[in-house]
Amino acid sequence: MKQLATLFLALFILHTAGAQETKIIAHRGAWKNTHAPQNSIAALQEAIKQGVWGSEFDVHMTKDGILVVNHDNDFYGIDIATSTYEELLAKKHPNGEKIPTAEEYLKEGLKQKKTKLIYELKTNRLGVEETLKSAELSLALMNKLHANKMVEIIAFSWDACLKLRSLDKKIKIHYLNGDKNPTALKEAKLSGFDYNINALKANPTWIEDAHNKKLNTNVWTVNKQEDMLYFMQQKINYITTDEPELLHTVLTQK
Repeated sequence: MKQLATLFLALFILHTAGAQETKIIAHRGAWKNTHAPQNSIAALQEAIKQGVWGSEFDVHMTKDGILVVNHDNDFYGIDIATSTYEELLAKKHPNGEKIPTAEEYLKEGLKQKKTKLIYELKTNRLGVEETLKSAELSLALMNKLHANKMVEIIAFSWDACLKLRSLDKKIKIHYLNGDKNPTALKEAKLSGFDYNINALKANPTWIEDAHNKKLNTNVWTVNKQEDMLYFMQQKINYITTDEPELLHTVLTQK
């Protein structure tokens, strides 16, 4: 009973402080509770069905310059960076889907106008040059599909973030690595940060500082209710989670 009373008190404080404005980003789509494969078209569709603010997905570049959606460096044992797209088609997700290209993924997401597409540009393990090439290809793809208003880019590579900003002054770009303070992000003309939960807990002033500098704030990957409540109290703009259903419940409780 004491724990329940504490939870209700925390939720009341959050409600009165306006923390309900925090928005949900489904990490790799909505997969954990829907049983769709991570980063699959099905996981994206499930996230859109749930009406989350954004759905995150990870993009790699193949040996032959094709952008594909997958989290790990390999797709069921086939290394992406050193394989052609055709070679990746030898494997499938458990639901029968092939590895989606970034173009296929974006086209599916662009069928609607509510859920933002959070495009994580993965750092290419073959080096900076390949990472920057994938950044250029990614931006070209977004321009081709007229997707810039629906897509926000996140990346661990500082070089890639700077390259993307030099090529496009308006698209939203958020840094992932957690080693730059809000002042550095503002000076680089990035849109904000998307930092790991531990990085932000270790630097508790960064969220307020970022807000004061008119930067967006996001935290990943937050799957526990107590951590969701903590960042809602901090008035974080976005929470990236494998548990969008739980976060929705926490956000809507009064």
